[in-house]
Amino acid sequence: MRGGWSVSSLLHPLSPAPSPWGGEGSELDAASPPPPGGRDRERGSPPRTRLLPILLLVAALLAPPVLAVQPDEVLPDPALEARAREISRELRCLVCQNQSIDDSNAGLARDLRIVVRERLVAGDSDDGVRAFVVARYGDYVLLRPPFNPATWALWLGPPLIVLVAGIAVAVWLRRRPTALTAAAPLTEAERARLDRLVRGDGV
Repeated sequence: MRGGWSVSSLLHPLSPAPSPWGGEGSELDAASPPPPGGRDRERGSPPRTRLLPILLLVAALLAPPVLAVQPDEVLPDPALEARAREISRELRCLVCQNQSIDDSNAGLARDLRIVVRERLVAGDSDDGVRAFVVARYGDYVLLRPPFNPATWALWLGPPLIVLVAGIAVAVWLRRRPTALTAAAPLTEAERARLDRLVRGDGV
C-alpha cells in the first residue's frame, strides 16, 4: 500500500504503526513529552505522601482555637454577653494561673464565668462584678492586680527572681578558673627516672 501501510498493521492494531516517513516510529514520537509525573519520578522528587505531615501541621496552625465558653453559658443579650467576655478576659483562672477564665476549659473557670454573667444579669456594673469576684478570691484573681502591699509579691517577685539568678550566674562565672593551672616543673630525680624509662633501663 502507499505510504508504507501494510495488511499486517491492520490485522494487528496494537502493534506500533509504521510511520509514513519511514521506519516504525518518527522523530516526533521520540520528542513527545513524557506523561504527567514522569519527569518528577525521573528526577527523584519525593512522593506526595511526604508532604502529608507538612499539610497536617499547616492545618493545625490555621485551625481556629477551641472556644472555652460553652453555648449554654452565652447570654441572650448581646450587650451583656460582650461585657461578660470583657470582664472574663481580665480574671485569672486559679487552676491554669496563666490563662484568663475566658480562655480556660477548667471547671473552676466555667464556674467563674457563670458567676460573672449572673452578676451582670442582676444589674451589677463591671466594677461591681470585679469587686464581687475579688472579695471572694482576692487580688490574685485579677490578671493585672493593683499595686499595693498585698500584691507586692506578685509584681516584684518575678523581677527579683531574675535579678538573683543573674547575680548567681555572674558570681559563678567570676569564680570559675579561666585557664588551667600551669604544671610544676619536674625535679632532678623525676627527670632522671624519665630518662631511664625512655632508654629502657627500667625504674
